[in-house]
Amino acid sequence: MKSWMLGLFLAVLIAPAGNAGDQFLSFNGGIAVDPVSGIAAGAPVLNVVRNVQPGGVPWHIDRLTADIDVGGRIRVQGRGLLLAGGNGIGTNANQSVHAVLFCGPAATATAHSTDHAGVALAANGDFRIDGTLTPAPPANCATPVLLIVSANDRWFAAGILANDSDD
Repeated sequence: MKSWMLGLFLAVLIAPAGNAGDQFLSFNGGIAVDPVSGIAAGAPVLNVVRNVQPGGVPWHIDRLTADIDVGGRIRVQGRGLLLAGGNGIGTNANQSVHAVLFCGPAATATAHSTDHAGVALAANGDFRIDGTLTPAPPANCATPVLLIVSANDRWFAAGILANDSDD
């Protein structure tokens, strides 16, 4: 009986450590949207990413981190997502955001999204998303792109894929 109890106790201690290995994607850093990516034939070219239109004005983000596990659970923390132009400069424009992970090449990427209702940006642009991607991403997410998107499906920021040397 004592060895059974000891085994159960050790299993409880070891189980949380095993969950850390379930993480399969991590993003460390963010790029905010500039809605225009260039000029062609005298007209602006919109900064469309994976068929998602950009926010209407430039945005700024101080920091973005995200972790996604193999079951599709996602945790995102953003700091300072604020307007970087227009009359509302320096405000959150009363926006709510959600996360969308794209897997696969640009032309055929599949979208995996958190709840479209999203989370409201704080006055200083901070936000936290703790949810589940639907549908769950594949175990091998080729060429991953993480976008932070508004309720009307405009992207405001993108995650930078972490590498092994990131802290």
